[in-house]
Amino acid sequence: MRIGILVTNTDDSDFAKQRPLDGEKFTTLLQPLRPDWTFTAVQVKNGAFPKSVADFDGYVITGSPASANGKEAWVDRLMALIRDIDAAKIPTVGVCFGHQIIARALGGVVSKNPQGWGFGIAETHFSRIEKWMEPELKTIWLYSAHNEQVTTLPIDAVLLGGSDFCPVGSYKIGNHIFTTEYHPEITPEFIWDLSFAFEKYIGRDVTEKARGQFMQPAQGKIFAEWMVRFLEQPR
Repeated sequence: MRIGILVTNTDDSDFAKQRPLDGEKFTTLLQPLRPDWTFTAVQVKNGAFPKSVADFDGYVITGSPASANGKEAWVDRLMALIRDIDAAKIPTVGVCFGHQIIARALGGVVSKNPQGWGFGIAETHFSRIEKWMEPELKTIWLYSAHNEQVTTLPIDAVLLGGSDFCPVGSYKIGNHIFTTEYHPEITPEFIWDLSFAFEKYIGRDVTEKARGQFMQPAQGKIFAEWMVRFLEQPR
């Protein structure tokens, strides 16, 4: 399979430049599971887009500090691409911003979380288990970094799981879209460093609480299994 990683991460800080970027993060996460697949980072946040939705057999839409409600030209163009991907039923996984922008592009609503920042590690409790969720888990823990979230699903979306803090933690649309609010691609080292880099933006109380949560192991590698099984399933 040819997988297009649609990179939406607008962080150009020294912190980001000194670490693997999102295209590399997702390739590192997924390539070991499917060595014969090709992964191509497409910098949509810089205005680079596939010439056609058929350029790739599947897509991953990454996280970003940008708002899914943003007015930037690339955000509008990405939503148009998502509508084309949806119409063509090309398998796509949305992660954090990706989860949010898919919802907004297809008629859902994204809003600020009234409880503030979700940062650290977070659970998604799955009320539905789909065939690609192997190994099967009813609850999965992933790293979290968001203050916006999906509050109204698109009309055709099916809720898969969530939590009290984030009721829409994961959803699917048809057999071709699967999302998570959280970050399977983030490593323990990255989230630890990010907790210090983010402190001045989101507050010491939030980041100190997050660092206290990091004894709970994240399960990004299990979620990666779900991602590749979802992308490759017969349609």
